[in-house]
Amino acid sequence: MPSAQRVTAVTAAKVLRNPKIWVMPTTLVGLVALLLSLIYLGGILNPRGNLHRMPIGLVNADRGAQVAGQQVNLGAQITAQIAAAPDPQHQVSWRVLDQAGAQEKLTSGQLYAVLEVAPDFSAAVTALGAPGQQPPPRPTMTVLTNPGAGSLASSLATSISQAAAHAASASLGTTLTQRQQAQGGQPTNAEALVLADPITVTVAVGHPIGSNSGLGLTAFYYSLLLVLMGFLGGNVINNSVDIALGYAASEFGPWRRELPTVPISRTQTLVVTSSMSVVLSVLTSSMIMLAGVVILDMDASHLPLLWVYSVCATATVGLGTQALNAAFGGIGQLISMFIFIALSLPSSGATIPLQALPTFYKVLSYFEPMRQLTDGVRAILYFDARADAGLARAWSMMAVGLVAALVFGFAMTRYYDRKGLHRIVPEHQHPQDQPSGA
Repeated sequence: MPSAQRVTAVTAAKVLRNPKIWVMPTTLVGLVALLLSLIYLGGILNPRGNLHRMPIGLVNADRGAQVAGQQVNLGAQITAQIAAAPDPQHQVSWRVLDQAGAQEKLTSGQLYAVLEVAPDFSAAVTALGAPGQQPPPRPTMTVLTNPGAGSLASSLATSISQAAAHAASASLGTTLTQRQQAQGGQPTNAEALVLADPITVTVAVGHPIGSNSGLGLTAFYYSLLLVLMGFLGGNVINNSVDIALGYAASEFGPWRRELPTVPISRTQTLVVTSSMSVVLSVLTSSMIMLAGVVILDMDASHLPLLWVYSVCATATVGLGTQALNAAFGGIGQLISMFIFIALSLPSSGATIPLQALPTFYKVLSYFEPMRQLTDGVRAILYFDARADAGLARAWSMMAVGLVAALVFGFAMTRYYDRKGLHRIVPEHQHPQDQPSGA
């Protein structure tokens, strides 16, 4: 009873005046706030300035035309000019392809856009300088977008393609104007305006996705849900198992309950939490699909594959979370938060393309789980579940992550158990279980 009186005599003011109570939360919360701000803001501030080798297709579909008795192909000249244009920062990686090859790479998500010269390009350019009653049709170039690559990625690629097309148009206009002046012609004001910028640039969807696809963002948010449920579910399971085994107290409002401790090793505890993460990943993945596809009518195909992939992805993240918790204890939740959430989201390439991220995030993208999982979900949702659209890499990296989590987690718990570093309370501990040196 006296001890209870001493406890109740302590006031909040007295606790708050104790500097020791401030050290850990102040240091930890301050560092986390600083690191999260640097990580999240550092990856989004200047996508165009960080842009490096964005893959964009360049197609010449021009059939050519007869000019002064000779067959010419002005489309080939234009595409060669665009591909060879100065690019000191190497922002674009032009891929010169035919129409079939370009469509193939759009369909597999390997191009963010395609700039295509129209089949009648040379004929239309030739007609601009010819006399006639009616104004001839203007030569055209078309930007084919790929919304499945993400809204920002498609927007960046479209603006780059349009800028390249307009630069080519200005160069062609100068050539046409000089040629007409050399022939002694004097264009009218209307003709001069056309000759100054002769090419019409149009934008069309090269690889369409469904209207309920969030402009190419459903893959990111679906992947985020899988990661969150693996991470949060793993931590909920870990805490629940600790309560059930008597190593943590259960509190609900003013009620507190503490069960008797169960004599179980760290390795066996990890077996329990890992098994529960795998089993419950079936439930959480099913709930995500129910909410997204059934209730909200999200555009999705290959539903059995999407479900299996979701279960495996959530289970892998859950097992990684359990391994970190088993290895590092309470601080493991913070470590897993950085690995699976804080560092993973900005390096995923889902909202900002990898080619527009700073180098630090590009390096992270090689192994951070969010990038791998998003590539797989994007391939299933938008690119007909093609292996070369990122699905094959996603499966292989998921397998690597799964093996790494199991090996690391069980290696650490076995090490702790062999050293006698048990969680078992003293009354359950056998003499041979005493820590070395005890």
